[in-house]
Amino acid sequence: MHLVDSLAGRVSILVAYDRNRAIGHGNKLPWYLPEDLKRFKALTMGHHIVMGRKTYESIGRPLPGRTNVVITRELGYLAEGSIVVDSLERALEMAKEDSEIFIIGGAQIFVQMLPFCDRMYATEIDATFDADTYFPEFDRASWMETSREHRAEDASNPYPFDFVVYDRASATHPGDKQ
Repeated sequence: MHLVDSLAGRVSILVAYDRNRAIGHGNKLPWYLPEDLKRFKALTMGHHIVMGRKTYESIGRPLPGRTNVVITRELGYLAEGSIVVDSLERALEMAKEDSEIFIIGGAQIFVQMLPFCDRMYATEIDATFDADTYFPEFDRASWMETSREHRAEDASNPYPFDFVVYDRASATHPGDKQ
């Protein structure tokens, strides 16, 4: 995906997962953490958010203040208030001038984009949930933890969690030719 090299800014994954890397159950988040949703909004506001069709449908509407880009192979798919494309390449092309593009799911999109991303913003939830969708395993040696903020459970957020930022350990991407 050489288009990544021509982008103006960074390509980042934004994800929340549990101890087993669970991210979803029945096309919904298995938890409710208002502080995580607030962080999601703060990070993505004013930027392009790229998601698969199922993620878009789980949200149920375009997220305001962001350019919503939905990837689907379903011909004629309509996502009012969003840009619909048929490939990751086209999604990135739509966002190429953005200073940071956020990949927000789902699992298939994460698998495809992980080798090309520069940064991961992860919310690591210290709990386990029933799930049918998981974030892909990744080589932690290829990523450097650059920040971690712990949050204890409280009245609004019923599970302890950490906001973690991982940056790719080297300037080269696994998909690049050396």
